[in-house]
Amino acid sequence: MGRWKDYYSTVQFYIICNLLYNFLFYQHTLWAYKPKTVEWLNHTLIEITFTFFIIPVVIMIYLRYFPKGWKKVSIYVGLWIMYFSFIEILFSKRGLFIYDNGWNEWWSTLFNIIMFIVIRIHFISPLRSLLISLPIIILLLFIFHPTLSELK
Repeated sequence: MGRWKDYYSTVQFYIICNLLYNFLFYQHTLWAYKPKTVEWLNHTLIEITFTFFIIPVVIMIYLRYFPKGWKKVSIYVGLWIMYFSFIEILFSKRGLFIYDNGWNEWWSTLFNIIMFIVIRIHFISPLRSLLISLPIIILLLFIFHPTLSELK
């Protein structure tokens, strides 16, 4: 039947964090998907697909093949960060991914670094990942804060 249950809480953690971002920053987006293929495709549909289908599979693959040893871990995590950042920059250069409100590819790369590290930490120790994530969320809200009028 597979090991999906081993990864379930970490996948949920990602989904909750991503939905929280989309809720809080609904009127003050830091980035958005801008599809150009079909008229009915929009940011929301892409985000739902990404959140509930693509990322859960990515998280399970990432955690399933996570290596042991500092050198191997550094290379492995670095490759995931570079891959995600490269794809995003490529999409941005093609106009399929739009940055807004001070966010840019450097912030995204930093976010990818934090995200991949915290995902692994959550898999090992959910409480520790929450304690690490909370100050990061507060800091990001402080830097990229939506105004109260922008909250839904």
